[in-house]
Amino acid sequence: MFVKCSQCSRQAVYCQRHSGRHLCRSHFIKDFEKRVRYAIKKYRMIESGDRVAIALSGGKDSVALAFVLNRLYRKRKDIEFFAITIDEGIEGYRPPTVEIAKKITEQLGMKHHIVSFKENFDMTLDEMVKLGDKKPCTYCGVFRKYLLNKTARELEATKLATAHNLDDETQTILLNFLQSDIERLARLVPQRVQKGLVMRVKPFREVYEREVVVYNILFNLPMDMNECPYSHFPIRASVRDFLYDFENKYPGRKYSVMRSFEALIPCLKEMYPQIELNTCERCGEPTPKKVCQACKLREELEVKLSKVKHSSL
Repeated sequence: MFVKCSQCSRQAVYCQRHSGRHLCRSHFIKDFEKRVRYAIKKYRMIESGDRVAIALSGGKDSVALAFVLNRLYRKRKDIEFFAITIDEGIEGYRPPTVEIAKKITEQLGMKHHIVSFKENFDMTLDEMVKLGDKKPCTYCGVFRKYLLNKTARELEATKLATAHNLDDETQTILLNFLQSDIERLARLVPQRVQKGLVMRVKPFREVYEREVVVYNILFNLPMDMNECPYSHFPIRASVRDFLYDFENKYPGRKYSVMRSFEALIPCLKEMYPQIELNTCERCGEPTPKKVCQACKLREELEVKLSKVKHSSL
């Protein structure tokens, strides 16, 4: 069935339920990129003189982010982009996405840096999970953030762009409310630059996950739709499913969640002002404590590895 674009007479490729519009390829791309620019401008995510590191996993969202930022700013000589890929060492899952990351950066002519858990921590994530007693996402989350910030800072980035979309952000907002973790909620929007910590920005916070997929398809970008084999969050999955169902019944409610959160930001900043960070006594990375979480986890793993080696003698 031929459905016309709400903006012109061409065939629509996407039904934007929250606005009630049907959009053709041209108007979908225009609308998508308009909302990316809106988010960037609203929070001053990218400014003249910035050297932006893009966290490029090789998944659909990060590939789209690298592509759209290059498309929007490629003529700007006062802004520079490069990509950082963290290879955690997840057999069967990470190698294909690393290859996609290589492919898209080569296509865009963007500098690409690959940093691995194995090279930095002497263990892959698979090995950490077998050895340690923490959940896989604990090791992955802590060490990924550690390496992204460390690498971005060493490469003199002024901003670190991640591909968190509207779905990701609203899930996190609601999850923090449900868990009564208001302090963590306050940290979703950084208040100021802190020494040693590269400011994180999220240009996709105004676009739906499904729109990212459509954008990739329209530009024929490489996509890997597989989920990480370790991504098992029962509580977050419940929140995600609730929001999906609610959004399907009442389109636009994810924007309502986002706007409600934004209205609370001034109060959150006053209740939980951004604390001064210390320098980790062991590695020199920024941390609210004396020793960063990455060093603590690394020490635990080294102790366990030593015991395993000793028992095998």
